[in-house]
Amino acid sequence: MVRGSCPEQAVRASVRHRNAGGRVWCGPVWRLARPVAPVTPVRPLAEARRRTTIPDMELISPSRRGARPPFANVIVGTVVGTLLVVSGLVIGYVVFATPLLMSALPGARLEAGSMMTGVAIWAFALVAPGAFMLAGLSRLARILAAQRPPRGRRSPVLLALGAMPDDVVVATGIVLADGRGIADLVVGPFGAAVIRELPPATMTRIRDGHWEVRGRRAWIPLENPLDRATRDAERVRRWLAHDDVDFIVKTYAAVVGADPSIARTPACAVLTPDQVAAWIAALPPQRSLTPSRREQVLEMVREAAT
Repeated sequence: MVRGSCPEQAVRASVRHRNAGGRVWCGPVWRLARPVAPVTPVRPLAEARRRTTIPDMELISPSRRGARPPFANVIVGTVVGTLLVVSGLVIGYVVFATPLLMSALPGARLEAGSMMTGVAIWAFALVAPGAFMLAGLSRLARILAAQRPPRGRRSPVLLALGAMPDDVVVATGIVLADGRGIADLVVGPFGAAVIRELPPATMTRIRDGHWEVRGRRAWIPLENPLDRATRDAERVRRWLAHDDVDFIVKTYAAVVGADPSIARTPACAVLTPDQVAAWIAALPPQRSLTPSRREQVLEMVREAAT
């Protein structure tokens, strides 16, 4: 007799079967419902995983650029600027819309002292309203500009490396231990790379192998940007190879520009903006730079940016 009505549960039945000795045994057996999916002992070795996406590249920049003035200074500056503007308007109204100025001037008979007093009154009446309003508006404009978030111009390096994986970190505007700053520093499994932007071609020229920049009256000698990038890469290598570490970080140098006539050097590459990401991806990984050592290098870079 069958019991139970749920197909997902086992159904108990009482059956009889005969064993090898001829005896008849009665007892309960269980009839299982048919599984929804076929049962198989074969299991895949690799589990199905979610589709992963590459996180955005980390950008390290000095925090002092985004520092805002204290709230108390903003309040005081706003009050002072407003008072200056209101004072200029009041003085202008009193001078030009009321007879107070004419009554303050000396009479028809002028003497030396009276003439000097009249000149001073006229000078104050003409200059004071505009001066007070200009000072007040200038102060309010500076306060408003300080409250707006900084929108610095993104260099071609940052624009080109925006889609790099998360193991590549870009630090911009940092200052090394010697007190001199560098342009853009890229840190990754390959080591470190210093990338500088070439000056505008309309403002520079190369004469007999020497760089010159256009001045107001003449051309002024300019340091070779390729040599500058090479020296910055050497400074970064010495900075990272301090006494507390037991490894040396490989450093590379490159400049970014749109002038195809500039030739690369053995120590510095010349790239166009669309070649930066491919050049970074083609750099060979440094085997001695393990993930823990790379994190140690990034900690030094972060400290330099604070």
